[in-house]
Amino acid sequence: MPDQAAANPIDLAQLRREIDAIDSEMHALLMKRGEIIDRLIAVKKTSETGSAFRPAREASMMHGLVERHHGILPIDTVESIWRVIISTFTYVQAPYSVHLDVHPGEAEMRDAARFHFGFTVPIIAHDEPEAAIGAVAASRGDLALVHAGEMNEDPWWLALTGADAPKVIARLPFVERDDHPVALTVYAVSNPVGEAGAAELALYSVEFADAGEDIDLIEARLAEAGLRLVDAFSEDDRMKALVETDGAATARGIAAALAARGFAGVGDVAWVGSHARSVKVG
Repeated sequence: MPDQAAANPIDLAQLRREIDAIDSEMHALLMKRGEIIDRLIAVKKTSETGSAFRPAREASMMHGLVERHHGILPIDTVESIWRVIISTFTYVQAPYSVHLDVHPGEAEMRDAARFHFGFTVPIIAHDEPEAAIGAVAASRGDLALVHAGEMNEDPWWLALTGADAPKVIARLPFVERDDHPVALTVYAVSNPVGEAGAAELALYSVEFADAGEDIDLIEARLAEAGLRLVDAFSEDDRMKALVETDGAATARGIAAALAARGFAGVGDVAWVGSHARSVKVG
């Protein structure tokens, strides 16, 4: 059977020219985007203020990306490309570092950081989540990545309960699929971003008496109150839990829902951040 490339040399050369033209156009568009960002910096005067994070806008961009996408290119590849573009241009506007809580596994956390932030944004490793969050609190505009699940050994989210404390602003990856190349789910934590935040889902720190129940039973009872258990820590007969709920929820409403469903000794209920709802594909 004759070689297909040899049989169609003109067609193959033409296809390669079309690819080269597309590559040049993409590069030109990225440079044009950079020129607009340069003008944006001049208008907003955001350089080195940490004010360039726009979680709600980023979520809207990613939603549009998923809705538009079709063809053979995997969606997580497109997600990573756009995440790196967004993160790098944010860095150009207001330089920042990403602090990693590497105790769940340094390789996995670094993979997550590079998938979402690329190689331009500096990455700094820490042995525990509190150290990563503390570095954010002491910075102008840094981020921290903390594991979003039950691999944490202490209630790190208590460091986010103060009014001026750092808050969760995103849950990554934004696109969820069974064979996603970055399996580790993480929260992005920054100093408060105000109205720029995404508020579809809210995270709260809740405290109540530990009745010695199985964690699966506690999780089911919290679900009845409209709360998804993310992480929990028990100490001195008190349970401290990180829960996710609707973005419109209030601390008072959550406390009432807990009490109504038999949780005894309900104590502090504090907002620790909000994020956009992820998109599930596949």
